Amino acid sequence: MKKVTYYFTIILLFFIAASFNSMDNDKVQWMSIAELHAAYNKAPKPIIVDIYTSWCGWCKVMDKETYRNAKVANYINEHFYAIKLDAETKEAFDWNGKHYEYNDAYQSNELAVYLMGGQMSYPTTVLLASLASQPAPVAGFLKPTELEAPLKFFAEETYKIKTYQQFKQSFKASW
Repeated sequence: MKKVTYYFTIILLFFIAASFNSMDNDKVQWMSIAELHAAYNKAPKPIIVDIYTSWCGWCKVMDKETYRNAKVANYINEHFYAIKLDAETKEAFDWNGKHYEYNDAYQSNELAVYLMGGQMSYPTTVLLASLASQPAPVAGFLKPTELEAPLKFFAEETYKIKTYQQFKQSFKASW
């Protein structure tokens, strides 16, 4: 009986450990801006920036419901470099050869102002085809189903042959 209990305990612990590992796989692998530059220089791919603030309730909901969605997280991890940027951080950043600091007039970091085109709304998801490309900000809370089309538009490089409106007309959602 002790052997059965022992083996049952080992099996139970294995399943508990496996469930924690699968939960980690369902999270976006966020990186710092410095890590982004290093990785991008080795292997370029599109970039997604989640711009948030500490006081933004919808930012927290988007973290919990959208970025922890398995399909969203897996797709982002496979096709994008992912950055989280606190818009109100006073930390200075270098982005693609330009230096960004805190801007008192906007009460935000200049990098957030640049990426959002000065339209400060939280959360904002910014998609970039490359480090040097024009940012494409999408303001507001996005459900996983609402994030699918913009992600695929950039990851599949459809922007090279179609406008986003043309893409959306023929897009078939699968999430």
